[in-house]
Amino acid sequence: MALPSNVHSAIPTPPHGRAQCARPLTDSSDMTSESNPSAAELGADDVAAIDALRSDYQRVVDELSKVIVGQRGVIEQLAICLFAQGHALLMGVPGLAKTLLISRLAETLDLGFSRIQFTPDLMPMDITGTDILQQGEGGRRDFEFVKGPLFANIVLADEINRAPSKTQAAMLEAMQEHRVTVVGRTYTLDEPFFVLATQNPIEQEGTYPLPEAQLDRFMFMVEVDYPSLDEEIEIARSTTGAAAPPLEHVLDGDRVRALQDLVRRVPVPEHIFEFAAKLVRRTRPGSEEAPEWLGRLVSWGAGPRAVQYLILGAKSRAALQGSYMVRLEDVVAVAEPVLMHRVITSFAAESEGTGSKEIVRRLVSDLEREG
Repeated sequence: MALPSNVHSAIPTPPHGRAQCARPLTDSSDMTSESNPSAAELGADDVAAIDALRSDYQRVVDELSKVIVGQRGVIEQLAICLFAQGHALLMGVPGLAKTLLISRLAETLDLGFSRIQFTPDLMPMDITGTDILQQGEGGRRDFEFVKGPLFANIVLADEINRAPSKTQAAMLEAMQEHRVTVVGRTYTLDEPFFVLATQNPIEQEGTYPLPEAQLDRFMFMVEVDYPSLDEEIEIARSTTGAAAPPLEHVLDGDRVRALQDLVRRVPVPEHIFEFAAKLVRRTRPGSEEAPEWLGRLVSWGAGPRAVQYLILGAKSRAALQGSYMVRLEDVVAVAEPVLMHRVITSFAAESEGTGSKEIVRRLVSDLEREG
């Protein structure tokens, strides 16, 4: 899944210059511009905004906990994608509250939400919209564009692999350019725009696997796993009684856009850029940086977009954690969801039961040991 060299333009570069940072800080209680050089680089307004973002994020988690049991890691990854302006693909078996989590997340954010149930007979115009012949004043008939469900802030693409490739392709322009083209006319989507897709990993009949080009549009692949014993007992207790309560709106669209701009301004030390680039280059079999054992396990490695998403994901996670600069642990934390769906395993790996997650973990561990 190697990408062309000019793909670096796929994610717009913000106009802000990259600040130079001194050292990572994790405790937001003592991060002041007087005692912390990196905070001084950000400016007092940005420091206060990061503190507010951490508080807002905790409020979102608290609201979701009223209806969602557990899944804190999944919620954090979705929040990272949201504030990094990326899309997410949720992978998990049926019944793990993937759809419920997405719809309730949209409720806490007070954003426009739409759900598209992907089926084999779904057509591109069913999601983008189409021209309808309308009769106006004086009996004159004109074509009027009727927007499809893609015109929303948060779009839930439920079971996205159940639609044929031509319908999946209708999502590509929207996910990358935040616009759609219908009958030769282009329509811009409202910001923020965020696609959350779900996919069932075990039921393959009647499905159309997503091509690598579309998988690469997703910033994260989020694995939704089974709950623990205590969580499953709590699920049974909370869902078999009274109806779930409505959730309060924590953030609106303007606030989300402002926080997305803030995340772009989080400083990144030079060695973090080097670590991210080296990690991605090691996923490519045949490259000089790739270890010898990789060649027989991987068919295609990640492209430059993976480096961009590693940095953006690390920036977003650092801000959500209340840190004023990106730390190595932030890059490591987002490495798996960024790289899992971009590392295409070979037949040898599949026959040995080695998945892309294990390969990414080994690459990260080796690079960390090398310093």
